Order: sequence, then structure tokens, then C-alpha cells
Amino acid sequence: MSGPGRLTVAARAQVPPFAVMDILARIAQLRAAGRDVISFCAGEPGGGAPSAVSAAAAALHASATPLAYTAPLGIVELRDAIAGHYKRWYGLDVPERNVAVTTGSSGAFLLTFLAAFNAGDRVALARPGYPAYKNILRALGIQVVELDCGPESRYQPTPAQLDAAAREHGPLSGLVLASPANPTGTMVTRDELHDLTLWCAANSVRLVSDEIYHGITYPAAGSADTRGVCAWELDRAGVVISSFSKYWGMTGWRLGWAIVPDDLVDAVDALAGNVALCPPAPAQLAAVAAFSPESYAEADAFVADFARSRAYLLANLDRLGWGGAAPADGAFYLYAELGAAMDGFADSAAYCSTLLESAGVAVVPGLDFDTVRGRGTVRLSFASGYDAVREGLERIVAFQDGRRAGHAAAVPPQPR
Repeated sequence: MSGPGRLTVAARAQVPPFAVMDILARIAQLRAAGRDVISFCAGEPGGGAPSAVSAAAAALHASATPLAYTAPLGIVELRDAIAGHYKRWYGLDVPERNVAVTTGSSGAFLLTFLAAFNAGDRVALARPGYPAYKNILRALGIQVVELDCGPESRYQPTPAQLDAAAREHGPLSGLVLASPANPTGTMVTRDELHDLTLWCAANSVRLVSDEIYHGITYPAAGSADTRGVCAWELDRAGVVISSFSKYWGMTGWRLGWAIVPDDLVDAVDALAGNVALCPPAPAQLAAVAAFSPESYAEADAFVADFARSRAYLLANLDRLGWGGAAPADGAFYLYAELGAAMDGFADSAAYCSTLLESAGVAVVPGLDFDTVRGRGTVRLSFASGYDAVREGLERIVAFQDGRRAGHAAAVPPQPR
């Protein structure tokens, strides 16, 4: 019988917060106080939704069309458009029934993990990696097996690592793979993905392929897979997850999707109807326009700007004085060791906090993505645009030069 002082918070809810969100809150405070802050914090494209999507949303608002519940897995028009996208980019015929529209890719991960794994199952994922994967899994009572992925494997898991993990921890039930990955931006090749899908099939492991950064890639000349390789090109037993947030820049619209194999469709449909009833109706109706030729062209123009920013950063790594950096094959992140820039700081969180307060530049400590080695790494998002990247880099260099010269208190930057 419960009584005063005996109410508790569920153990499954004891997950660490996502540091990016705390930094965003601090940025808002500084800006409200009049500070000029350049944010390399969130993975949020600065351009926003394509014009056709914004126009569709405005027309919807003006029409006074009633916004009722939709089907749990989304409106047919949007599911058909997503299926057409897979035909256009990958040559895949994806039935509309296998497309589940969700409340952001976060909703897709939650529904997938609920449908595919039982409490106590073991699911492997790469470290460093997006922290929400392991936090959602652990909140659901699923055991997380982290694979220590470093530069020798381009920060991506390998079948040999999976074999070793299964020997050490016991049989695995799932593998979460991200390509391009957050925070490193690295990608698996078609051959590497083929080997991973073969390993999963041979070991009865469900592959969950995070492909939300597809389309934001920087392929080598002559590469055939310019958008990324979709896991369903090689095996349809896994789940493919994507989103409107990155390539289309629609972060606040909270709309994503999952390509779900036949054996999970009914479970995902039932769970979706109970967990969220349906994805946001206005976002669904407007998002159909994301698949117009004009929207693809606008999104590709932003990718070209990301590529320009990436090239500038990689060309200026020596000026930053940081250590080794991931090659950033895709997405819009530079993940790097701080190297000598760590001098005088306890860890990357202290470095990032001081950089923000002193120089008005926000980057994310690697501890958010790697609790073992992240104390000496940072993630810089260059999604904010080329001009911001150039100015932000100058501020970081001046901040570090000032510290080396013994001027710990940097002069606050002047408004642009």
C-alpha cells in the first residue's frame, strides 16, 4: 500500500538527458540577454522546409479544412509518395502497406523497438553513436551491447565485432546501424552493408537501419551510390527508418517514417494506434509536396552548401589544432578529438561550456555520444550554413589562441 513519501519514479525512466537540448536552452538564454551566438550544436538545417511544403501548409491553414485523425500509419497519399521516393532513389518497389508514417524518426524507433524486441533481448549498436538509441532501448528493458567502433573500422560495426559481442554477452536479437552516422558522418559501403545483412540473416538478428541522413552525402567521384545504400536493396527482413528532418530540413514538423517488413506491419500498426493515434495531420498533408521536383531541387541546393562548409572545415583542421577527425562521408557533422585544445580542461564538456560562454560558439561534447572515450572529443554541426561556419571557426581559433597566450577571459564577440 502506497503512502506519503513512497511514490517513486520508474527505474526505466532513469536515462540521461540529451546534452544537445540543454545546450540549446543555454543558447536561448544567451541570445535573450543580447549575446551573438553561433550554434554548431543541433543537427538542424538552417534553410527550413522546401517552399512547396510551406506553401501547402499555408494553403491548408487558409482553407479551414477540418484536421481529423488519420490512419495510425498515415494518409495513403503520403505513404504512396514515400514509396515512390524509394523507387526514384533506389529503384525499389515498396508496397504502400509497408510504409509507416510516424511522429518523427523518434516515433519510428520507439514503434520498431516495441514491435521487434522483447524486454531482456540484446541489441547491438556502435559507440560513438546517437544516444537516444540506447536510452530508448534501456527504457524498454532491452539490453544494449555497445560495440567500440573507432577509426580502424571508420566508426562502423563489423561482423567480427558482432561475433565477439555475441560470444561475450550471449546471442543478439538486433543491430542498430546508422549510415551516415551521427556523430561521425561515416557510412558503410554496399559491400560492408551486404556483409552485415548476411551476418544478421545467419544469426537471426533484426537489422534496424537508420537512414535519416540519406541524400546528405559527399560521394567520391564515380561512386554509384550517391544517396547512400538502402538496407532493403539487400534484404527486406530489416526495418529502414528515415525522416523529413534532415534532407528536407523539416525538423519541427515532427514527421518520419519506417519501411517495415511484412512480419512486423500488423504489430507496428496496432502499436501506433495506441501510442500516438496518428502522426500530426497538418504535417502529413503538407509533406506530400516534399516529393515534388522543386522540393528535391531545393534540398539538393542545401546539400551543396553543406558540402562547401564541410570542405572548408576539413581544409582548416590544422588551424583548429584538434586531433584526429572522422571523414564525414555524409550528414553535416565534424566529429574530432580535441587534442592539444583540451589543455587546461577536465573534459570536453568543460571545453564546450567555456567556448560557449567566452566566444559565443556552441559545439557538443563527445560524452553525449561516447561515455568511454568522449571526454576528449566534440561534435560540430555545420548545418547552420557556410557563412556561420567561417565566422565560427575564426572565433574558435581566436578562443584557443587566447588561452594559449594566457588570456583565459576572451573578449565577448561583437554583434555581426
